[in-house]
This record gives sequence, C-alpha cells and structure tokens, in this order.
Amino acid sequence: MATPIDQPLTTPKIANPAPLGLAGFGLTTVVLSSINAGWLPPEAVPVVVPLAFAYGGIAQLIAGVLEFKTGNTFGMVAFTSYGLFWWWFAFLRWTIGAGWLKAPPASAVAVTLLMWGVFTFLLWIVTFRSNKAVWSIFLLLWITFFLLAAGDFGCTIGNLSFGKIGGLFGILTGLDALLVAFVEILNATAGREVIPLGRPIVQA
Repeated sequence: MATPIDQPLTTPKIANPAPLGLAGFGLTTVVLSSINAGWLPPEAVPVVVPLAFAYGGIAQLIAGVLEFKTGNTFGMVAFTSYGLFWWWFAFLRWTIGAGWLKAPPASAVAVTLLMWGVFTFLLWIVTFRSNKAVWSIFLLLWITFFLLAAGDFGCTIGNLSFGKIGGLFGILTGLDALLVAFVEILNATAGREVIPLGRPIVQA
C-alpha cells in the first residue's frame, strides 16, 4: 500500500486574475465615461467615486498582486497602475467634493491625463506581443486619455468638446475590456478556447 509520502504531489491550479482586473476596469470606465460623454448628468459623479475605490481600484490591485505571483510583469504593472489611477480619481473627487481642497485648474488635470496617455501608449506597444483582444483595449485607452486631456486643455471641434469624444471612446474601451473579461472567463470555465482572443501582431 502506498504511503502518503509515496503519493505524487499535485500542484493546485491557479486561477487567471486578468478577468477580475479587466471587469473592474471596464465597468468603472463605462460608468465614468457615460458622464464624460454626456449620457449621464455631472451630478452622477458621486456614484463613480465609491465605485472607483471599490471595484475599479481594489479589484485591479488584487489582480495586479496575483499577476505578480504568476510571474506576469505586464499584468502586474498594468492592473496595479490603473487600479491606483482610480484611487487618484476617487481621492481627487472626494477631497474636492468635501471642500478639503480647491478644484485644480483644468490644465493640471489635462497634463495628468496626458501623461497617463503616454504611459498607456507605451504599454500598448508592449501588447503587440500579446493577443489582439488586449491590444485593442490599450489602443482605445490611450486614444481616450489623449482626447480627455485635449478636452481639459479646451480643445473643441465646433461646439463639440474633445472631452465628450473622449467619453465616447471611454465607453468603447470599457465595453471592450468587459467583453475580453467575459471571453477569458468563458474559456477558463469550458477548459478550452471557445472564443479565440487573437494571435499576437508580433510573433515571439
């Protein structure tokens, strides 16, 4: 009879943390972008603040830590960074809304969004070695950041603000992230590739 020490050890299966991070990012982005696009009134911002803390922020931070444990440097940097972006947004809105800080000039917010656009553009270059689904999310996201920055700089097309266009791109970005999260969950649950995410543009 085999003793416990003779029995082979099985490595526990590790879940993919990416769908959690994508879902937290996508859902929160759609809600905020609906305000930026004018689909929801500005008075809806207080709804986004706790959502940004709880789901957009904490869910992505958890995903980033778990990606670190799996050895995924890109996933760790991306989810942790954008999770903390949501915390920045929530703290900014919270402190201003509570009257603890004065609202910053639009140009300062514009520069911040511009730098997030630059950071996202650099990560997008890295995604050329990832699947096309992730590549598409980062493509839409850096465009969104640049449009939102242009909006805060006061750029318009006729009577249409670049910020409102950025809101529309943000909705597309969030929906794209939610769709990719769904596909990854579906594939993991089925134990096979039900819906492909697309081959990398640059093959390793």
